[in-house]
Amino acid sequence: MQLSQRQEKIVELVRLSGPITSEEIARHLRVTRAALRPDLAILTMAGILQARPRVGYYYSGKSLQAVVAETLREYRVGDVKSVPVVVTEETSVYDAAVTMFLEDVGTLFVVKPGGLLEGVVTRKDLLRATLGQSDVHRLPVSVLMTRMPNIVTTTPEESVLAAAKKMVEHEVDVLPVVRPLRDGSGGLRLQVIGRFTKTNVARLFVEIGEGG
Repeated sequence: MQLSQRQEKIVELVRLSGPITSEEIARHLRVTRAALRPDLAILTMAGILQARPRVGYYYSGKSLQAVVAETLREYRVGDVKSVPVVVTEETSVYDAAVTMFLEDVGTLFVVKPGGLLEGVVTRKDLLRATLGQSDVHRLPVSVLMTRMPNIVTTTPEESVLAAAKKMVEHEVDVLPVVRPLRDGSGGLRLQVIGRFTKTNVARLFVEIGEGG
């Protein structure tokens, strides 16, 4: 979110003189109250300014960066996740590559019946197998995949900010969105219910920036 020149002037005026009414702000900036309404609404919804009836506007003390961070903490992974693209352990490297191409993704989740997460296979994994001159029609992805528990995951309840930090820290482009399930023996398994990607984060930033 980038503030306009007038919005920056409003913030500075309120920071120095608040609480201050919209009439006083309009008088200082030499504009009408009607012209100020959209700017004041944006600044208030963004959390940069706060308003009290019969008192006026005052500065919240939050920087623009803090407001953006707070917004990202409010959004949950479940709000922005995508549909997962999955294969089984028996899927050949060739078929996995075709799936990756058709679905236009860079990572596939390897699952057992019921969507239970077993592993992750990336575009780099498939490329490595191809360059190794393996029989990609017979070689299963289970030979290449990264297995549990060496997979970084997220949950629908986790904040977008926390999940994005995981991607940066672990240098991955996608996280499986999972929920815990108890198997027949009482052990804990993870069921894949979505995927969280850099594209999800980019789309969210666009929506926030456009006021959506």
